[in-house]
Amino acid sequence: MQTDISNPRSTKQRVDDNKLGKRLIRETGRAIKDFNMIEDGDKVMVCLSGGKDSYSLLDILLTLKSRAPINFDIIAVNLDQKQPGFPADTLPNYLSGLGVPFHIETRDTYSIVTRVIPEGKTMCSLCSRLRRGILYRVASELGATKIALGHHRDDILGTFFLNLFYGGRMKAMPPKLMSDNGQHIVIRPLAYVPEKDLIAYAALKQFPIIPCNLCGSQENLKRKEVSRMIAEWDKKFPGRSWNVFGALSRVVPSHLMDSKLFDFMGLHTTGVADANGDRAFDGESFESPAPIEVGDEEDESDGVKGEESFTSLTRP
Repeated sequence: MQTDISNPRSTKQRVDDNKLGKRLIRETGRAIKDFNMIEDGDKVMVCLSGGKDSYSLLDILLTLKSRAPINFDIIAVNLDQKQPGFPADTLPNYLSGLGVPFHIETRDTYSIVTRVIPEGKTMCSLCSRLRRGILYRVASELGATKIALGHHRDDILGTFFLNLFYGGRMKAMPPKLMSDNGQHIVIRPLAYVPEKDLIAYAALKQFPIIPCNLCGSQENLKRKEVSRMIAEWDKKFPGRSWNVFGALSRVVPSHLMDSKLFDFMGLHTTGVADANGDRAFDGESFESPAPIEVGDEEDESDGVKGEESFTSLTRP
């Protein structure tokens, strides 16, 4: 579709689209730098499901690869689980058009899951375990040093609240961690990106989206409930969800109750004043530091003024 530059609305949309692309690249690059996700010589396996998040991740990483001061390779991998109606040609055609190295792994996990899980029950847990094992094996076979997943800020927040409300533990989705089999490093470069930006980016880029409900499995109602809560906060209390997100990187173990993180048993007076010590009956101050927030290119409200991102270290 051609943009009418004489139309003020079209001009504004073009500017907004440009800001969106820059913001996504900047925030993805910042996350990569903050957690040292990608290093020189890495071979990054991007797990591509056909959804908006993984398409966006691949697209942004390809842009970063062309600008970064380090050399790394990208290979896109899709697992065809033989779900009914899965359009097998969509991803190969798209990736071939991009000229991106890719691998399609075909494994009929759908039949296994439908045989094991009773009808009407959620299949996501078993399906996820099977998929994870297959992708780990493929990563080893391809010589991938990093496995990149398309989880975003809202996924991380949602996982935190699910663990808090239903698991009774403070645990989120890490931006970078070793896989549970101890053989791979899993990264989430979109950790700082809110879902609404990915929705807008997918529409802008017109990715050939593959529906995520082909298996007919029930939705994760608890996750949907938490997602609605976060969306409601973003409408009614701007900044609240970003404050919670920022809190994940500003943990104070001495003010919690986990003796594995803080040695309460061995705590003794030192005679030295400590600003983080207990203030007994003093009221708590909630003048928190600036939250990790995404702003426009001209706006420095994200709390990282002057910091160099992965993208700023471009080749001459």
